[in-house]
Amino acid sequence: MRYRWLRSSLLLAAVVGTGLVLAAWKLASIQASDAGLASQPEPMESVAVAVAKPVEHRPTTTAIGTVVALRSISLRNELAGTVSQVALAPGAIVEAGKVLVALDVSVEEAELNALQAQATLAESLLARTERANQSGSIAESELDRARSERDVALAQIARTRAIIERKTLRAPFRARVGMADVHPGQYLDAGTVLTTLQGVDEAAHVDFSVAQQVAAELRVGDALEISIDVGAPIAARIVAVDARIDPATRNAVVRARIEGAHAPEPGSSVRVRIPVGPLREAVSIPVNALRKGPEGDHVYVIEADKDGRPRAHARPVESGPMIGDEIVVQEGLSAGEQVAASGSFKLREAALVAIAEESATDASQTK
Repeated sequence: MRYRWLRSSLLLAAVVGTGLVLAAWKLASIQASDAGLASQPEPMESVAVAVAKPVEHRPTTTAIGTVVALRSISLRNELAGTVSQVALAPGAIVEAGKVLVALDVSVEEAELNALQAQATLAESLLARTERANQSGSIAESELDRARSERDVALAQIARTRAIIERKTLRAPFRARVGMADVHPGQYLDAGTVLTTLQGVDEAAHVDFSVAQQVAAELRVGDALEISIDVGAPIAARIVAVDARIDPATRNAVVRARIEGAHAPEPGSSVRVRIPVGPLREAVSIPVNALRKGPEGDHVYVIEADKDGRPRAHARPVESGPMIGDEIVVQEGLSAGEQVAASGSFKLREAALVAIAEESATDASQTK
């Protein structure tokens, strides 16, 4: 019995001793590793640095607008008749006064000839009556009757000429002709739509809708920017704000005017950037300095630690619109502060940084 107890004690002592030896060896390894790490320098990330610049920024909103010609009509015939002449070439530009559609007026011209003959006879009778009245041969009433018959004949001539003129449709202004399907010999009922005419002017209108709160701040003369799919934005100015708010949408219609011959075609859809609110003080930084994450936008501000070494610190910001290659920061950053630009994607909180010069190639690759 005593022999068994002695053997167990020796086994336990061997196990404990082995454990102590392993523990001492592990501790020595950790201490050696820590000593090795302590002797190595802290890793640094190379980044380019930009300085936040002060800018004046006015908040904007965007609306979808429609380009409208200054003058635009649907061409219709006032009187029924048969087409005798057509000069409607879709897409062609016509000058003011050009005959576009002429209806057959042969009947009216025959009536005009007859009325002119009657007017000539009435003029002759009136002249004779005036001579007879001067000699006292006829009463004054006969002279009045002759003068009235002459006036009626002239009025009938004017009426027939007006009918002939109304059957001749002319361009009321310089315009571009729309699609048309009118042919000689075709009978047209009164009021038939023949084509559309879009005025060719050195300007154009843009109509768009905005919320009533935005419309309340807009004034005639305010500057806007009109953007299309290609090309630079086009300057425009507000010329009218509708006095009525749509009760269904609570929006108001605003009209802006684009000056210049390079306005988009009438009917085109454009984006309108509308300034809202007063000018605000903000800062701008390069686009590649702004980082986006699950918690929102942030930048890495470069600040010196207690030893004077530059370190990166994440700071949340409120970003605004882009201005060229820079982005406006409305909140969270002050003018003059340094932020990491190229290489900022490599940073973490409190990372030690090495400031490098940003070349044009590097800047283009990081955008």
